[in-house]
Amino acid sequence: MAMARHLSSVRPHRIAVLALEPVVGFDLTIPPTVFGTATRSDGTPLYDVQVCGLEVAPVRVSAGYSLIPQYGVEALAEADTVIIPGTYIPQPRYEGTLPDDLAAALATIRPGTRIASICTGAFVLAAAGLLDGRPATTHWERADMFRALYPKVLLNEELLFIDDGDIITSAGLAAGVDLCLHLIRRDYGSEVANRAARHCVVPPWRDGGQSQFIERVVPEEGTDGTAPTRAWALERLDEELSLAAMAAQAKMSVRTFSRRFKAETGQSPGTWLMQQRLRHACHLLETTDLSVDRVAEAAGLGTAASLRHHLRSELGVSPLAYRKTFRAG
Repeated sequence: MAMARHLSSVRPHRIAVLALEPVVGFDLTIPPTVFGTATRSDGTPLYDVQVCGLEVAPVRVSAGYSLIPQYGVEALAEADTVIIPGTYIPQPRYEGTLPDDLAAALATIRPGTRIASICTGAFVLAAAGLLDGRPATTHWERADMFRALYPKVLLNEELLFIDDGDIITSAGLAAGVDLCLHLIRRDYGSEVANRAARHCVVPPWRDGGQSQFIERVVPEEGTDGTAPTRAWALERLDEELSLAAMAAQAKMSVRTFSRRFKAETGQSPGTWLMQQRLRHACHLLETTDLSVDRVAEAAGLGTAASLRHHLRSELGVSPLAYRKTFRAG
């Protein structure tokens, strides 16, 4: 995982948030709020967030009011990261095309600039051809429409966000918070991202994916579900935790436990457990001097070879490269 190019620069990383009417107001406010709380330990801001429009004029918000962005499209050409919040702009949303003024604005973005979308902002990136042949996500309720308009995009509506290097897309609404925290974590490490999350009173990382929020049968009332067992397992990641052992702890049959677990988290018990172990390993790599072997043991991954395999598979880096990147931040 390459460090973002701005880390060695003096000025803050510049983010342009492009408001396209009718813009989703909640989406639009997420980047200034989250990135605005990301600071060095001495309080120095790490990001300069500029909300811009196709012109400096009132932009209609889908919730029934308007706002006036402080910047015009010139902000796009100076940005290190461009973010497109959710929007109901008709051509990308319903026709698969871009209006001429928006196409001209996007053409001013410098090559190599990181580009991200929140919710239906992905329709704009797709209409611009930026997502062809690439993995992406958007709000799960808009997935069928998205596929019909943009069949070349490798859409996966089960994930909260997808990081494909220079293009990052997120699911709907609050998933924009997950995306912004991920970018902070990617740029400056978990400590800075966690501090921003605490300020915003949100979890620094949410388990599972967007599939948790797709309409489904709600688990029966009057039971504790699998949450106590998940908490129990998190205290024992260095132990061998079989599906049978987890089901026994929950006082359920394996079949019932697996079904309830998937219903509550959107993941199978095995997938969730591996995710927690890998996350704990990353935390240890960032915060301790333990050897890779000891990190693997402490996270329940067994051997250094197993840790290397899973970390490279999930994040594309080796344990030592991950440690070097995020401890340097």
